[in-house]
Amino acid sequence: MAKIKVKQVKSAIKRAQNQKRTLEALGLRRIGQVVEHDDTPNILGMVNKVKHLVSIVEA
Repeated sequence: MAKIKVKQVKSAIKRAQNQKRTLEALGLRRIGQVVEHDDTPNILGMVNKVKHLVSIVEA
């Protein structure tokens, strides 16, 4: 299975609660943190929901 790396580039302060929970579910807590996930439709949907707060790097 392909992997993707997701990096948080903006703060979750003053964001909707569902966006904060999505970042938490992805395992992101602070700016600059990078996590690696499988390239599944569930993960891609979560990344798409907070695409303005994260950047994606192919692993």
